[in-house]
Parts: sequence; C-alpha cells; structure tokens
Amino acid sequence: MGNTRAAPGALGLVCAQVVSLQAGAAVAKAAYAHVSPTALAGMRLGFAALVLWCVVRPRLGRFTAERWRAAVGLGVVLAAMNTAYFQAIGELPLGVAATLELLGPLLLTLALSRSPAQLCAGLLALAGVLLLAAPGGALPVAGLALGGLAAVCRAAYVVLNRRVGRLFPDWSGLTVALAVGAVLLVPVAAATDGAAVARHPAVLGTGLLVALLSSLIPYSLDLLALRRVGVRAFGVLLALGPAVGAAVGFAALGEQLDVRQCGAVALVVAACAWAVWSGNAAGAEDSTAKAEAGAAGAGRDGGAV
Repeated sequence: MGNTRAAPGALGLVCAQVVSLQAGAAVAKAAYAHVSPTALAGMRLGFAALVLWCVVRPRLGRFTAERWRAAVGLGVVLAAMNTAYFQAIGELPLGVAATLELLGPLLLTLALSRSPAQLCAGLLALAGVLLLAAPGGALPVAGLALGGLAAVCRAAYVVLNRRVGRLFPDWSGLTVALAVGAVLLVPVAAATDGAAVARHPAVLGTGLLVALLSSLIPYSLDLLALRRVGVRAFGVLLALGPAVGAAVGFAALGEQLDVRQCGAVALVVAACAWAVWSGNAAGAEDSTAKAEAGAAGAGRDGGAV
C-alpha cells in the first residue's frame, strides 16, 4: 500500500481534508446567487495564494528547474480543477459532484494497484462512487462533463502534489503553485464578474472563507498525507469524499439523500476501512518477515563463529 505504517495518520489528515473541502464547496455554492462559480474559484485561489505567500515567503532563487516545472504544473492543474469543480457543483448536488471528481483518483489507484487487497478495496470504492453518481433523475450533460474534467484534473493533482511534496521540504512549492493558479484564474474571474462583486462586496468575505476551507487547509493536509502514503493508498482514502459531500449538501443546502445514496456511502466507507486495515496488516507482515530474516542471519553468523 505504500508506507502502510503511516496509513492511520494519513487517514486522519484525509478525513480533515475532505470535511474542510466539502464545507468550503457548500459555502461557495450558497453564494452563487450573487456571483458565478468562476468568480468564487478565482477568489478561492487568489486569497489562498496571497495568504500563503505572506506566511511562507518562498525564496525563488533557490528553485531548480525541476522544482519550477513541478510547481508550475501543479498551479496549472489547480486553476483547471477549481474552475471545473466549482462549475460542476453549480449543476449537480455536492455529493454527486464529489463522486464524479473522485473517479480520477480512484481510476489512478486501480491502475497502480498490485496487491489483491488494494485492488479489491479500490473496486469496492469505485462501485460506491458509481452507485452514488447514478441518482434517479437525469443529470445535466454539462454537469457530467464538468465533473469528468474535474476528475481528470484531480488525478493529475494527486500525482503532481506528491511530486511537489517530495521536491520541497517546506511549503514553498505549494505556495508558488497557488500563485501560478491565481495568476491564471483571477484575471478571468475579474473580467467576467468584477461588476457583480462590486455590487455585492460582502462576497469577498465569502471568497476568503472559501479559500481557507477549500484551498489552504485541504491542500496543506494533502501535502502532509502524500508524504506519508503512496498515490494508490491516497486515492482509496479519498473515497470518503462523496459521503462527506452528500452529508454536507444535505445539512447545509437541503440536498436530499435517498436509499441508494446511503448504500453508496456505506460502500465507500467500507472500502476506506478495508484499505487502511489491509495496509496495517501488510505492514505487520513486512515487519515480521524482516525480523525473521534478521534472526536467521544472526543465527548463521553465530554458527560461523
């Protein structure tokens, strides 16, 4: 599973990330009556980049070409992912949008899986995701397309964020990535929704809150989690996203849950628990095997003496 001993700690980080991310999405969606999803996505990245830059103050002169490529690539993906996802939640319930976005990391997990337990956990989570993404009524084609685009971006984000976490010992890489994303997206948001923001200046406070809940907190937690577990394990742990999204959508926005969605929630939670349990079991087996090998080697050395 990749660094399985750290899986329980990573689970806590991913749970906190998922709750924060979905809460931020609910706050953003509630403001769509005043400004467009593009405006909220721009404010999300813009405020997040500004706050983190003031805190971290990255020393750009120390960046190598490899670090620049990783940070800029992550920034481009962040801009695309934020735009697609915020547009998607304007068309779909939070739980469904979170489900579609999760397809990217889950398919990545399945593609990289080697152990039977990991593969089965990923397939179980995928079954729950597909079940949650199939509500009784027809879904807008535009929403499905945007959710699919968000899924592709989310898979790229997982890979690139892990790379940034390995290349940078601090938060400099994430800071530059957010700045790149903001440079790409904020001008577009200003051009399309500047007048609407001027008419409703209070939405700037909403944008700052969304930046904290949907960017600063979850992206930082992602970076920490991806330093502890591999991409495969991280993709399975993200299966909690649709369940939390559906719950937050119901509590904050009145989006109803039906029996099928409750069943899907149970599947993804079971898959997450299975992934963590199988990782701990694999870690314990590896430790036992190493200990036995060490004891056998010591015995041989003792016999030679």
